[in-house]
Amino acid sequence: MSELGNRLKQAREEKKMSLDELQEITKIQKRYLIGLEEGNYSMMPGKFYARAFMKQYAEAVDLDPEMLFEEYKNEVPTTYKEDVPEQLSRVKTHKELPKTASKFIEILPKLAVVAVIFIVAVLLWLWRQDATEKNTANEQSTDQTSEVEFEKIENTATNEEQEEQGPPAEENEKAVEEEAEEKEPETPAQTLTLKGAEGSKTTYELTGAEKFELEVIAKDRTWVGIKNGKGKSFFGAEIAKGNSEVHDFTAETEITVRVGNVPGTDLKVNGELVQYEDPKKTPQNITIIYTKE
Repeated sequence: MSELGNRLKQAREEKKMSLDELQEITKIQKRYLIGLEEGNYSMMPGKFYARAFMKQYAEAVDLDPEMLFEEYKNEVPTTYKEDVPEQLSRVKTHKELPKTASKFIEILPKLAVVAVIFIVAVLLWLWRQDATEKNTANEQSTDQTSEVEFEKIENTATNEEQEEQGPPAEENEKAVEEEAEEKEPETPAQTLTLKGAEGSKTTYELTGAEKFELEVIAKDRTWVGIKNGKGKSFFGAEIAKGNSEVHDFTAETEITVRVGNVPGTDLKVNGELVQYEDPKKTPQNITIIYTKE
């Protein structure tokens, strides 16, 4: 067993965490976790994955990956560009294109020009058809306008007579009812309140919300794990920079979000940004208590 693998295993055992539990949290296959503890990196899919798995393992057992990599840099596998053979094969494929394919590529611009001319001609024809139909409709509407205006003159005289008499009693009652409905109190907006902070744990309370939707936004590469108050895991994995995760926890009364990279991670509750008590401290456990009205 390597010194790095022994350090990872010791941290896991100190947290009284089995390999099966670690697999559930990190979503890394158990055989790869065993390989990390034994220092057997040759069984990994590649050196990049070996480093990524090692980083997730360290964060899950509350170790700082960067400090770990620096301390055991002689054991940590380094990554190289492993896609050179694939690129060379692509170059070779382009050079060996058959003559038929090369001729098609040469006439492709001409075909594109013909297609553009055809599309423009079709659009012009449709425009002329539309203009003709609009002119016909305008002529018909002009004939109908004179009749409508005459009817408006008659209706105006009738309405003036009715206004002088005043609105009927039924209309007054409806107006009073509508005013009463408009004065009904509005539903209060949600409130996300800081309840306390101790060490790496911060607790918030969500009230006045009909739903509880959590959005995790990765401004930088980060690892996030989500559990409810009973310890049930909903999510636990690394999120690449620029990606996000959205989960609906309306059915839960409490969740805890473990954030591995606090400066590089935003949390939003129903669209409202969670303000970290200490945005520089990492990792952190963010507990949100959902109090339904």
